[in-house]
Amino acid sequence: MGLALQGVSHAYGDHKVFDDLSVTVSPGEIVCLLGPSGCGKTTLLRLAAGLEFLQAGTIKFSGEVVADNNGQIPPERRGVGLMFQDFSLFPHLTVSGNVAFGLTKMRANEREQRITEVLEQVNMIQLMDTYPHTLSGGQQQRLALARALAPRPAVMLLDEPFSGLDQGMRIQIREETLGILKVSGAATLLVTHDADEAMFMADRILIMGPTGILLQEGTPDDIYRLPTHPFVASLFGQVNRLSGVVFNEEVITPLGIFPALGYEDGCELDIIVRPDGIKLSEGGKYGVPVEVINARPVGPSTFVRFCTSVQNTSVQEFHCRQVGAFSTTSDSKIKAIVEPESTFIYRRDKFNS
Repeated sequence: MGLALQGVSHAYGDHKVFDDLSVTVSPGEIVCLLGPSGCGKTTLLRLAAGLEFLQAGTIKFSGEVVADNNGQIPPERRGVGLMFQDFSLFPHLTVSGNVAFGLTKMRANEREQRITEVLEQVNMIQLMDTYPHTLSGGQQQRLALARALAPRPAVMLLDEPFSGLDQGMRIQIREETLGILKVSGAATLLVTHDADEAMFMADRILIMGPTGILLQEGTPDDIYRLPTHPFVASLFGQVNRLSGVVFNEEVITPLGIFPALGYEDGCELDIIVRPDGIKLSEGGKYGVPVEVINARPVGPSTFVRFCTSVQNTSVQEFHCRQVGAFSTTSDSKIKAIVEPESTFIYRRDKFNS
């Protein structure tokens, strides 16, 4: 096992960040901690790195205890690579000097060879004599990655490493980083609040809720298609929220009737529908009549706001994403159909207690 945090608890004064939390990462695996700001993601990463004192539990690197109730090994002796969102580069050192910083125990010729290897990996060998302030944001990120990987750490810890990059650069750099991390074979724990980033980077995702509780763990596909908690279902952008009471294993809502198999009569349910799970059509035989409020093109799709009633006092607005162009006229008769695979049903008393 590359990295194991077992039964870890942490608090700041009376504020409990998390309690009895366990996380494992195998060699060569990338695990993403995904959750909102303040849920304890960075604290857990700092505990693994040795930058926070472990209050309870055990932390192991490659099967060896680096922190428990008997004490802890300092960060510089853990064999861990660290990469933070501000990169933390040394401005007075050149690119090669930054990479060499953690290689002091190597012989000179071995050190020079390793510097060349990692700079070639990140495509920066031609910049080895330049200084960090002359580099672009993407180049600084590559340098930070090269410096972290240079000592061949068994464990890599990354805290929001792409947050300082613009959108176009972020996509390119995270793809490069993914490939480099996989080649390194290190057990990688990456902290992010960006669901798309976690889906792209991770072999496995751990979802932390606002109170530091681990809500779900699984592959990116499992997390997206089979969310076990309403919070998890709503992580991937805006969603439509419905509610209703079960009668004869059905729930009547403004967007139609939903099956509620296995739920008893009178049970209150919350229903989440993703925007891309609602299809609008004109003059269709099936679906719920709706009135389009507005439609705005967003790249290759159209974002549509609509309501299910314009005459009674309980008008409810919804939104959906339609592939390609979408337009209507005042005479258009639009109907909405909800796709079951984009619909998630939760028992209210289980998650709101």
